[in-house]
Amino acid sequence: MKPSSHPLLIQGGMGVAVSAWKLAKAVSLTGQLGVVAGTALDSVMVRRLQLGDPGGHLRRAFAEFPLPAMAKRILDRYFLPGGKSPEAPFVATKLLDEKPSQEQLELIVLANFAEVFLAKEDHEGFVGINYLEKIQLPMLPSLFGAMIAGVDYVLMGAGIPTAIPGVLDRLCEGGAVKLALKVDGAERDDRFCAHFDPEAFTGGEVPWLRRPKFFPIVASATLATMLTRKSSGAVDGFVVEGPTAGGHNAPPRGKMQLDDRGEPIYGARDAVDLETMQSLGLPFWLAGSYGSPEQVVNALNAGAAGVQVGTAFAFCDESGMNEDIRRQVIESSKSGQIEVVTDPVASPAGFPFKVISLLGSLSDSVAYQLRKRRCDLGMLRQAFKRVDGTLGWRCPAEPASAFLKKGGKEADAIGRKCVCNGLMSNVGLGQIRASGERELPLVTCGNDVKNVTQFLTTPDVLGYSAREVVDYLLSLVKKFRPAETQPAETESLGKQTL
Repeated sequence: MKPSSHPLLIQGGMGVAVSAWKLAKAVSLTGQLGVVAGTALDSVMVRRLQLGDPGGHLRRAFAEFPLPAMAKRILDRYFLPGGKSPEAPFVATKLLDEKPSQEQLELIVLANFAEVFLAKEDHEGFVGINYLEKIQLPMLPSLFGAMIAGVDYVLMGAGIPTAIPGVLDRLCEGGAVKLALKVDGAERDDRFCAHFDPEAFTGGEVPWLRRPKFFPIVASATLATMLTRKSSGAVDGFVVEGPTAGGHNAPPRGKMQLDDRGEPIYGARDAVDLETMQSLGLPFWLAGSYGSPEQVVNALNAGAAGVQVGTAFAFCDESGMNEDIRRQVIESSKSGQIEVVTDPVASPAGFPFKVISLLGSLSDSVAYQLRKRRCDLGMLRQAFKRVDGTLGWRCPAEPASAFLKKGGKEADAIGRKCVCNGLMSNVGLGQIRASGERELPLVTCGNDVKNVTQFLTTPDVLGYSAREVVDYLLSLVKKFRPAETQPAETESLGKQTL
């Protein structure tokens, strides 16, 4: 194993607010890389404000935002002192399109700033943010907001993010940026793009920005090679994620084939060529069932700079996951009754999606059938070209009649689950409908969930801390690696706000 100055451990940027700022901060304080999830942060922020901003954390972040008038507008509109009634629905925000309003941009920028600011507050450790390339509309203002807060790393999967390095460079210069949109039915000469102009957004008060390191999340050495050669700017490293990781997985190479459980079959073609990864000359971290001390050592011996681990952190005490769900999962893991299914059709994104089987969640076929289909968060909507040449938006998980009317294919709607509302429910931010119906959770995790009991200190406890995960995972590394090459724990510069 070669010594490295990089963090050995990257905490996965999971779901919607599972990898929230408290978890990322806890990991960063150990000297490893804590990562916040960047998905739907505007909706998360708005709902936290409507719950009364428990602990005052958002308001504390707002007070440090360099454009105070924007923060005040959002606080005045959405903050409810004492929180809304438990039976009242959350106030909805308007769905994004390719021409977001100033108000929508402000929500996105401030939400990303606040999440990163809180994760970095009062210490000198590194913090990253994780985005899905497939969620394109909020990407540019999201990056801007995170960079204002000084985010150290940007990680991005679920797509081919060749344009993002150049976007990061351009934002550091204060320049306008654009991102080509993937549009179904677009022709060769069509140019559909999302745009963001920091100067117009701030009224000429663009703050100084520092470029974060950029790590694409890839499933093959071929994709890593292409990104290294063809990206619009520097790629600084890779996370190499296998099909046992939680969340969205890359589909198998070649024709999709399913086993007798209806799961995609991965084979030898899907194994990552680690020799090619090493030849690129960039650090890489292995992900997907690397949540054990032995696997960390194996990754280092294979030439990796370390590992990315998500599932172990998803169910730790600092996770944003609902406490009842955490306990239920840990109890099921202890009894050996845990089941994770790679569902090829659950996600509207079209990627295979890991779902844990839990009663009372959308993984229950009865609960899924009883839920009224709707799309009111729209994170995974797909752009399509209308007959008149303008853009339209559709989601395979919306009401089938609406999806078909917009030109969607009937087969694409079968079995689709509302991942957006399900993930919000996982973290206690699920919507309450006018009928009193509550959106149910949809819990995703990796195959390693069956091993989370390894982090329990005694048989009678049903919880563990992020620090205990880090210490256990690195327990064997310390036997092989000189002390001077270990990443130093970061010191708090003030009162911790965990």
